[in-house]
Amino acid sequence: MISEQSVTKKLDQYSSYEMIAGHRRRYASELAEKTEIPCIVRNLSDEESTILMVDSNLQREKILPSEKAFAYKMKLDAMKKQGQRTDLTSVPLAQKLQGKTSRQILGEQVGESQDQIRRFIRLTNLIPELLELVDNSVLKEKDKLQIALRPAVELSYLSEEEQSDLYETIESEDCTPSHAQAIKLRKLSEEGRLDENVIFSILTEEKGNQKEQFRMPRERIQKYFPPKATEKQIEDTIVKALELYRKRERSLER
Repeated sequence: MISEQSVTKKLDQYSSYEMIAGHRRRYASELAEKTEIPCIVRNLSDEESTILMVDSNLQREKILPSEKAFAYKMKLDAMKKQGQRTDLTSVPLAQKLQGKTSRQILGEQVGESQDQIRRFIRLTNLIPELLELVDNSVLKEKDKLQIALRPAVELSYLSEEEQSDLYETIESEDCTPSHAQAIKLRKLSEEGRLDENVIFSILTEEKGNQKEQFRMPRERIQKYFPPKATEKQIEDTIVKALELYRKRERSLER
C-alpha cells in the first residue's frame, strides 16, 4: 500500500509520477473516498510506458475499431523505437533473429494476423467523420450509417479533401460505399481522377446486391404484436395479412 501522503513525499524526491494504467480503478477509489490504493511503481522508458498503457486498454471487453487502430499504431511505433526489446519482459533475441517483424510480434501478442494489424493501423488515416462510421459497424445501431473494415481501409488511401467530399456525399445520399466501390474510389484517387462528381456517380450507382427497402417505425405496428415478436415474425405476419387483403379485394371485384 502506498498512501497519498507517501506519494507526495516521493514526488518531491523524484520530480513526478505518471499513472500508466488503472485510471478507472483510481476514479472508483475516489468515489469510494479511499485514501489509499495498491499500486506498483516502476522506472520505465517512454516506449515501455506506451506499451504498458496500450496493453492495459486492450484488455477491455469491448473495443471500437478506432480505439484498436490508434492503440496498435502507438504500440507498434513504441516497439520499433525500442529495437530489441518489444515488451516489459523483452522478447528473446533469438525470436528477433528468426526474421519476425514488429508487426508479426504484435499480431502474436494481441491474437491478430499481421494483415489485420495493418488494416487497423490504416484506419488512423481516415478523417474522424468516416472513422465514426467504421465504429458504427461494431456498435450496430440500426439508424446510423456504417462502413465495414475492408472498404474503410481502401478509403484510407484517399486524401483528406477527397474523404471530406466523400463524407458529404454519404450524408446527402444516405448511403455508404461497398468494398468494390471503395476499391474503385481508391484507384481513381491514385490516378488523379477523383472529384465530387465522380464520388457522387459511384455512390449512387446501384450495387449488385442492392434492393429497395421499405421501412416502417416499429411503434406504429407494435400494438398488433406480442412484445417479444422478432422482426421476421412481424414481417411474415404483415405479408400474410396483405395476401389475405388482396384476395378479399379480388373477390369483391368479381
